[in-house]
Amino acid sequence: MEKQKKSANEFIPAFQKSFLHPRYWGSWLGVLTFAVLAWTPTAIRDPLLGALGRAAGRLAKSARRRARINLLYCFPDMPPVDREAIIDRMFETAPQAMAMMAELGLRDPKKVLRRVDWHGKESIDEMRASGEKVIFLVPHGWAVDIPAMLMAASGQKMAAVFHNQGNQLFDYIWNRVRRRFGGRMHARNDGIKPFISSVRQGYWGYYLPDQDHGAEHSEFVDFFGTYKATLPAIGRLMKVCRARVVPLFPVYNARTHRLDIHIRPPMDDLLEADDRTIARRMNEEVEILVGPNPEQYTWLLKLLKTRKAGEPEPYVRKDL
Repeated sequence: MEKQKKSANEFIPAFQKSFLHPRYWGSWLGVLTFAVLAWTPTAIRDPLLGALGRAAGRLAKSARRRARINLLYCFPDMPPVDREAIIDRMFETAPQAMAMMAELGLRDPKKVLRRVDWHGKESIDEMRASGEKVIFLVPHGWAVDIPAMLMAASGQKMAAVFHNQGNQLFDYIWNRVRRRFGGRMHARNDGIKPFISSVRQGYWGYYLPDQDHGAEHSEFVDFFGTYKATLPAIGRLMKVCRARVVPLFPVYNARTHRLDIHIRPPMDDLLEADDRTIARRMNEEVEILVGPNPEQYTWLLKLLKTRKAGEPEPYVRKDL
């Protein structure tokens, strides 16, 4: 059965009759829950979701272990109690940010925009006015999709590369929400060419730089207190797309129920840089954006899976 409608340019999620099978009823309950939360006042839902997220994080042993290992490698001098606090806050933040995305997916975007503060937006407003091509370099954060959706809602054409989720119903719902205001979604398994084509056509690109793609085309460069296999693809993308690269990171504040979107200066210095310099600059921007608010980052990913020859993968170590 097809997972999507086929298009030469984009991934278009399509409803499947199999989504009505009893095996998806639990998933539908989760979708319905977030739909209700979208209409729940933030003063009520944020404390509730924070408590539920924190409790779920204590039960999610495997995910918590990955986060603990990542933080141990990245912040080796940090007291363990502080790393555990970051993990707790990360699990609190995840459902709070997802509820804001559900709100954006179902309600008038103007209601969400009232609770959004942009920092450094003047630079991209100038780029938009002058018709420049842009690729946003966006670390994996829990609110990662919201800035792109807000820009699409304001009339800016957006394009992003994504991984399909294992749960096909969640994959369908999530991508329907992402595409609510237009724009294009490009599945990573379709290759990078459709994304490049979209950026060349004037769509602003959305690129997540911190996934581990293996050693073959990556550079081993510093990443917080350790190193990481980093794919320097953004350097090639900016050249072939003739686009400027702009770091961006969203931070959800559960105390104020607002989203801060931080925009850094364009990385124009990458134009003449070699691959190693590009990879390190990518990680440097991640450090600058994530460092002040580490709880916003998805530390449960296998960020450090690829290691140098002779060094074991952190996540299979028995001593951690």
